[in-house]
Amino acid sequence: MPTMRRVLALALFSEGVLGGLYPGLSTANHTCNLVEPVLSCSDGAQPGLVDTCCVETYGGLILQTQFWNTYTGLESKGQLLPKDSWTIHGLWPDFCNGSYTQYCDLKRQYDPEPSPNTTTARRMARRYWTGQNQPSWVLWAHEFSKHATCFSTFDTECYGPEYVRHEEVTDFFSTVIAYYQDLPTWRWLAEGGIEPSNKTAYSVSDIQDTLKSKFGKVPYVGCSGPRFNETEAGKGSSDNGYTVLSEMWYYFHVQGRVQRAQGVPVDATGSTTSCAKAPDAVWYYERTPCAVAH
Repeated sequence: MPTMRRVLALALFSEGVLGGLYPGLSTANHTCNLVEPVLSCSDGAQPGLVDTCCVETYGGLILQTQFWNTYTGLESKGQLLPKDSWTIHGLWPDFCNGSYTQYCDLKRQYDPEPSPNTTTARRMARRYWTGQNQPSWVLWAHEFSKHATCFSTFDTECYGPEYVRHEEVTDFFSTVIAYYQDLPTWRWLAEGGIEPSNKTAYSVSDIQDTLKSKFGKVPYVGCSGPRFNETEAGKGSSDNGYTVLSEMWYYFHVQGRVQRAQGVPVDATGSTTSCAKAPDAVWYYERTPCAVAH
């Protein structure tokens, strides 16, 4: 996580963003299907002008985030990575200026094991939303508690008078999967000649250019591992970017409810990478064979 995002999160959290997003929101039926969708972060996407259950008015800059991990740490328990695919990190609601908050409703911090409530969503989550060094459901619960509670359209009041407890949790899982399915990072990179390798490193500019040609906008490319100027290849360099490709963030504005999965791609805000910018400085490592489902 870039330092600025972490600082902003801590600052906002310390200000007490702890309850529902809009106190007093009606639990009457919200007839979102009968109104014209409004684009988040547009002039019209303001509380008081629209139904906040039908338009994302709180975190209108949406990030679909993905991991590239090479192992799960729980292979012996059958928790494996999908073949030829990145995995889901989550779906995050940033403010329109690129700052963000988190854990917006401490009443909805779900400790029991959550699970998508449809066969398709459950199968997709178990296959593509994979934890590392923890059961996958822990990651699912964390992502809901930290991020889903900061979307206006996932407020419990939005589900009307017949709301069923945890209904918004399973709705969130299905929504995350819907966005992810439209962002095949592994295939897009492979079509650009960028495939996992323990012998060949890549330039982050080539990675971003390849993904921009597919997504239409510049995503954030995240790296971890050693910094370039701490490696033998980067000795004496001023480039202190990281060298192991590990994460991708795709940015959207959304039409109407986030659950509609009608995103409009936009460029990443602020810094667009934490990776080293030197040529051929980024490693996209192969996965451990025993960690991959076949």
